[in-house]
Amino acid sequence: MIPAKDQMIHLTLMDGMVRGLLLTATNTVAKAAAIHCTSPVATAALGRSLMGTAMLGAMLKGDEASVTVTIDGGGPLGRIVCVADRDSVRGCVDVPNVEMPLRPDGKLAVGMAVGNEGRMSVVKDLGMKTPYVGQVPLFSGEIAEDFATYYVQSEQKPTLQSLGVLVNGETVLTAGGVLLQPLPGCPDSIISELELRSPLLADISRELSYEPMEDLFPKWFDGLKPVVLETTELTYRCDCSRARMEKALITLGEEELTRMIQDEQEGAELTCHFCKKTEKFTQHDLLRLLNAATRK
Repeated sequence: MIPAKDQMIHLTLMDGMVRGLLLTATNTVAKAAAIHCTSPVATAALGRSLMGTAMLGAMLKGDEASVTVTIDGGGPLGRIVCVADRDSVRGCVDVPNVEMPLRPDGKLAVGMAVGNEGRMSVVKDLGMKTPYVGQVPLFSGEIAEDFATYYVQSEQKPTLQSLGVLVNGETVLTAGGVLLQPLPGCPDSIISELELRSPLLADISRELSYEPMEDLFPKWFDGLKPVVLETTELTYRCDCSRARMEKALITLGEEELTRMIQDEQEGAELTCHFCKKTEKFTQHDLLRLLNAATRK
């Protein structure tokens, strides 16, 4: 049964020696799949990317902070772009209807669809003049391993991460993720214990099909003193609006707007990549925006 709300559980282990995030995101991934009409393998790839980005967003400081993750592995899926803040996420994929044969073990071939010849880019907008930008080569294209690689190489934070989406045809059955980060000073013995337990987290989406996260994590972390700090909701939310689209058109500049006015006699139509909302702009609208661009 799909839970009513998606949730991020913030917790610590071993008296604060390890920071953890536990995410259930079945509704969020299902909404993304419905918006973009994704194939099963695209649903899994986009869903994992949304959850990994949401976890990055959950660790941001500041109400206006956001993070944008771009995964471009050179595979048939094309680019995946996701944006998150502390309690919402949105995303899109270049080729949502891509089909791939299953792996020999019967699982979706996410790594083959994404590819591993490209890079993952992370841009954190923290409300300062210059955003933080980090880039790492893709490790496998399986997404979770690539996020873990980013944390190690770009932020120098050893990270254990698992992300899973269980799909049956067009239906998202479960989606969830786990992130564990030993903090400075964490003894090697605790890190070794986490590594020993990592197989328990490997197939998280299937585990969630049997038990809710609230029942699973006390078993996973038995003896490691799990303490829940807070639980927050996660939603798939896009902040696009007509006003934002107008600003985007103005930033095209006088030359491009003039070309649009000349070529598009019926006006222009813009569609948001993340939510597929469409806004129509008449010739009169475009002329008004051209005037605004000219005054800048």
